[in-house]
Amino acid sequence: MNFGTQRHLPLQGAGNGSEVARLCKIKNGFIMEEKNRKQIRKSGRKPKIDPAVNRYSINLNAEDNAKFLALFDQSEMKAIAHFITACIFQKTVKTVKIDMNAVEYHEKLTRFFSQFRAIGTNYNQIVKILYRNFSEKKAGTYLFRLEKETIELVQVTKEVIRLTQEFEEKYLKKE
Repeated sequence: MNFGTQRHLPLQGAGNGSEVARLCKIKNGFIMEEKNRKQIRKSGRKPKIDPAVNRYSINLNAEDNAKFLALFDQSEMKAIAHFITACIFQKTVKTVKIDMNAVEYHEKLTRFFSQFRAIGTNYNQIVKILYRNFSEKKAGTYLFRLEKETIELVQVTKEVIRLTQEFEEKYLKKE
């Protein structure tokens, strides 16, 4: 036996026009199309146009680090890197503080005024019902009582307006 010289016989019908050759071409063409499709459909993160590749390092002592962290907290930025960049290039760092007490006060005040509007609507309906269902004398008596309560409501409303103005002057200073 001679192992060094083996002859490979071609597949039966593997000529240029045979079915096997055609199937091989189709298979190879399909594989190439699949590779092209993979190249077209890239997934993942898109590369940045101008990536930040330069990095710098600084060392801070405990006192400077505490000052730095206090400034970072005041800025309310989410990333330290953005804060440092803004400080280096002297971009303005905006700090917005939301006073939850002021928000709660505003919500309660809004609810109060919506109730006040509802009282006004009910007031008109009560007057109409009184004149329709009762005699003029009896309706007048009930309206007198209603008028007293309305005067008291007006005084409470004036007090609320005064307190609101005082609150705005003390706590909602625009800087």
